[in-house]
Amino acid sequence: MTLYINLAELLSDRIEQGLYRPGDRLPSVRALSIEHGVSLSTVQQAYRHLEDQGLATPRPKSGYFVPAARKMPALPKVSRMAQRPVDVSQWDQVLELISQQPGHEGMLQLSRGRPDIDSPTLKPLLRSLSRLSRRQDANSLTYGCIYGHLGMREQISRLMLDSGCNLSPQDIIVTTGCHEALSAAIRAVCQPGDIVAVDSPSFHGVMQALKGFGMKALELPTDPITGISLDALELALEQWPIKAIQLTPTCNNPQGYIMPDANKRALLALAQRYDVAIIEDDVYGDLAYSYPRPRTIKSYDEDGRVLLCSSFSKTLAPGLRIGWIAPGRYLEQVLHMKYMGTGSTAQLPQLALTEYLAAGHYEPHLRRMRAQYQRSRDVMIDWVSRYFPAGTRVSRPQGSFMLWIELEAGFDSQRLNRELLPHAIQVAPGSIFSAAGKYRNCLRINYAGKPTPQLEQAIRQVGECVAALLTEQQLVHSGEEASLTP
Repeated sequence: MTLYINLAELLSDRIEQGLYRPGDRLPSVRALSIEHGVSLSTVQQAYRHLEDQGLATPRPKSGYFVPAARKMPALPKVSRMAQRPVDVSQWDQVLELISQQPGHEGMLQLSRGRPDIDSPTLKPLLRSLSRLSRRQDANSLTYGCIYGHLGMREQISRLMLDSGCNLSPQDIIVTTGCHEALSAAIRAVCQPGDIVAVDSPSFHGVMQALKGFGMKALELPTDPITGISLDALELALEQWPIKAIQLTPTCNNPQGYIMPDANKRALLALAQRYDVAIIEDDVYGDLAYSYPRPRTIKSYDEDGRVLLCSSFSKTLAPGLRIGWIAPGRYLEQVLHMKYMGTGSTAQLPQLALTEYLAAGHYEPHLRRMRAQYQRSRDVMIDWVSRYFPAGTRVSRPQGSFMLWIELEAGFDSQRLNRELLPHAIQVAPGSIFSAAGKYRNCLRINYAGKPTPQLEQAIRQVGECVAALLTEQQLVHSGEEASLTP
């Protein structure tokens, strides 16, 4: 990492900690040069970097200042759901989203749930993969145990202590990513035709799993700060034969909320009362901006009804394809589903990742990424506020790297994607996060990468396209009203 980046990150940390408040003058270039023993040009580069991130504002002949706090945009509304099970749709839109290679034809994919994989803290993992490949160890070419490599499960059980879970390696099954963990969990507790209650908006991968397995989704109203409505859940449990509740309560995808601990305990109590399973997706849990990280619902589970699913795809790299599930009382059923799916998980990534975790590289990596994503979130919200039309609603992620944006009713985010194609930009249309195709006026944007002028220009382009489509929509609406006027 270059000197000016180091200095910029130090100053940004001080700003975030409140040492420099909005409107405060930052130290002069000369003062910082003397304090840190670097050149004047290095300090100037650091300030330009902070300026690009929206953390410093230059004033002629006065120096640099912390920008005045901007008025935050309103939060997305809580959707009113039709409280009935529905068949899942939207596969064609999901396929369009995932079918292109990253960077295909210069495409900027703001749509994909991919972390920043350029961090230097991943280099020890790459070295482990390389070293293990050179050894030509036959163990890396075997099927391996269906449970997963023992060393891998030992490391996962250690990491799970941070989420409040005290589980042994025998309680854990390694999977090919979190997607397999969720699919195995759903098939282990449900049959075709069964009803699964989900938060809404919800991860599109789960939606498509329900579609593929012939199950129905019952979408529940979800608050952008606290998560699903427990009142709505209780009403649904009274009215419908729900077999499982699937949700992402910590660093939710796509809204980024963290469900309060009291709500997690209350949800578990409801599940116990109505005897339903809980499928908990914790794939973003380690990326919570607060420390210590929030507890899982699984940590309160006393009768094994919570199936906890996670992976390293969002914290490290999706290409590893290493996930896991702690299935509780459903261990045997999940094992069978694992066998019917992949049978076993690739050995080489497990061996390399076990080395990486055992050597203590994971925690420093997490600290770095949490800080980066939090800064990127603030910059992205600032850009959306600046370049999108007035009235745009934006989520307040408390972790991860996803931003949920809500536009005026009637806006078509699917059409927006088509309009962005000539500009080589892709966003995730909101409709894929609903079983019934709701949230067409919403979109999800990834802010994992460090803010750059190119990224800012892309957000400006998206905002301009949104404004143009809204203007067109208003003109059409006005014309329709005029034609109806006698």
